[in-house]
Amino acid sequence: MTSRSSQATARTSSEARAVARTQTLIKGENGIGTVRKTTLPGGLRIVTETLPSVRSATFGIWAHVGSRDETPSLNGATHYLEHLLFKGTGRRSALDISSALDAVGGEMNAFTAKEYTCYYARVLDTDLPLAIDVVCDMLTGSLILEEDVNVERGAILEEIAMTEDDPGDCVHDLFAHTMFGDNALGRPVLGTVDTVNALTADRIRRFYKKHYDPTHLVVAAAGNIDHHKVVSQVRAAFEKAGALKDTDAVPIAPRDGRRTLRTAGRVELLGRKTEQAHIVLGMPGMARTDDRRWALGVLNTALGGGMSSRLFQEVREKRGLAYSVYSYTSGFADCGLFGVYAGCRPSQVHDVLKICRDELDQVAEHGLSDDEIERAIGQLRGSTVLGLEDTGALMNRIGKSELCWGEQMSVDDMLGRIAAVTPDEVRAVARDILGRRPSLSVIGPLKDKQAARLHDAVA
Repeated sequence: MTSRSSQATARTSSEARAVARTQTLIKGENGIGTVRKTTLPGGLRIVTETLPSVRSATFGIWAHVGSRDETPSLNGATHYLEHLLFKGTGRRSALDISSALDAVGGEMNAFTAKEYTCYYARVLDTDLPLAIDVVCDMLTGSLILEEDVNVERGAILEEIAMTEDDPGDCVHDLFAHTMFGDNALGRPVLGTVDTVNALTADRIRRFYKKHYDPTHLVVAAAGNIDHHKVVSQVRAAFEKAGALKDTDAVPIAPRDGRRTLRTAGRVELLGRKTEQAHIVLGMPGMARTDDRRWALGVLNTALGGGMSSRLFQEVREKRGLAYSVYSYTSGFADCGLFGVYAGCRPSQVHDVLKICRDELDQVAEHGLSDDEIERAIGQLRGSTVLGLEDTGALMNRIGKSELCWGEQMSVDDMLGRIAAVTPDEVRAVARDILGRRPSLSVIGPLKDKQAARLHDAVA
């Protein structure tokens, strides 16, 4: 006979297991574009967007960990771990993981950023249960064996070498260091040869256990899917791995805080025997939560976001000084960057820098014309919609939104925020951002006299 206390305990346990909060965050028309969220008892969040008109689905798991969570001696650990989760679990070997998705024509990959990591698979809608099982197994059951760490070390060192062989990519890492210095945001996501060589299996395992519990994860799925089936399959996969034990756990909140950038006017030159000199001229931008980010997006588009932008017209179309020239923004939880990139012949570095600096100063002082702003708003609205035309992009949007903002915004709301930007708002942001003294990063074969003149561009 079961005692009353045992019955109560069993009932309490059953009730605890059953507690899962489901919300409809965005209600689409006829179910199309509906975004739902379920939070499981162990703190795991699951968000989905339904798109019945397609035959594919993309499933991803976002981890609240990036290179800015690393100490100097752990630099590169987040990216190293991304590689290792593909090397095998208690249920699957590395070959089992890759062949499972290959056998159904699926795609699987991952990426590491400064504030998050994402693992994802894109498959036919009928193969979504397989993708869920494989990706969840990777995230919860990775073995991180010493032999795998040693083998993958070579692949990562080759990846670092490949990046260093591409100065157009490497210059952005140099610019991050120029702006942030020797702290987590200023260090490369891949790590360095020294830090990668020093990382051990034991240290990476501890990093994995600390940052990959369910409270740090967001599951996202988009496509021809059923929210409740996805929740059921994810829950079963995590429970099979014993990863949903703490029913009182709550999800980790989005990042906050305040990051101070280094003093303006810094110049860093990395001498390389390259055919081109690669330049990034920039200054502090905005945190990704700043309400003015919509105006900054319009400003960035008009200044260097397309073939009709000021920088493209002045540097490439009118003078032919560069093939690639553009501006960009990077927003983090507590700060941001605004940068202008150009690749040109070493002999023309100073001409390109002068034109870019003159344009930044001109827009800071006088702003953009109404026509430029109107054109940029149209371009930004169109590119926003076109960029969300596949299930992978939808999964990225809802997963990142939940992890980084803790909320969802419909496409119509996003388009409305862009359309509502006024010329005065854009001009105010231009004065604030572009009116600051810039810093400069350059990679190329500059001679001593050329290098000495680089400080003129940020004076």
